[in-house]
Amino acid sequence: MTPEQYVQQKAAASGSSFYYAFLFLPKPRRAAITAFYAFCREVDDVVDEVEDPGVARTKLAWWQAEVAKSFNGEATHPVMKALMPLAADHAIEQRHLQAVIQGCEMDLEQTRYLDYPGLQRYCHLVAGIVGEVSAHIFGQTDARTTAYAHTLGQAFQLTNIIRDVGEDALRGRIYLPVSELQQFDVKAHELLQRRYSDNFTRLMEFQAGRAHALYDQALALLPEADRRAQKPGLMMASIYRTLLREIERDGFRVLHQRVALTPLRKLWLAWKVQALGKL
Repeated sequence: MTPEQYVQQKAAASGSSFYYAFLFLPKPRRAAITAFYAFCREVDDVVDEVEDPGVARTKLAWWQAEVAKSFNGEATHPVMKALMPLAADHAIEQRHLQAVIQGCEMDLEQTRYLDYPGLQRYCHLVAGIVGEVSAHIFGQTDARTTAYAHTLGQAFQLTNIIRDVGEDALRGRIYLPVSELQQFDVKAHELLQRRYSDNFTRLMEFQAGRAHALYDQALALLPEADRRAQKPGLMMASIYRTLLREIERDGFRVLHQRVALTPLRKLWLAWKVQALGKL
């Protein structure tokens, strides 16, 4: 299997909404975003799939070294072999990849966030940076697009957090800020026990409102000059925001299930943005 086949398989197997947006890109850009996304999946999987924190830390340390070596022309992992020939053309820097690894390390060190500013730091590393890199790959020409991409990445991450509340709690992680759990009088053990309540619903409505505000803010920040180039990000925005609205319509029943859109619906939403420009 070639490095290019490896990253394609990694991206497709994830079933992520990102994959559907990649399909409409020209081949060189599609190759770059697929390799970058495969890198993000590799390091994220270390945290999600390795049960021993010590082993996970060792693996992330390996990735940190692999990234450093790769930027010195010594890539060994198929993901880095696929990514490095494309990095310079798409403004992908070592600091970007190291930041994503740093964000994944936070999952090993921290399972609670005291307040929203603390959570924002995590979202900056695992989602904001990813948004920035993606915007460059898609063809950013205006410096102001960086703020749009960073904000949109944070909106995606908050949507993921809302969707995965129950799943994350079973892994011992609660991303909802402690100060907001207290504000709405929701106890951590209630999440673990999958106990729904009016207080929980109000807490989740608050989280969803924040995510919607970030989507609106991001779209307002996108310069008109880059709107066409950034269509893949707008496709993802359509898919993720539709998912968020589905969760809202379902009454935030996220403690016992993972709400998802069908592949066909994701493809339809992506096509609407590509063909009609409609979010």
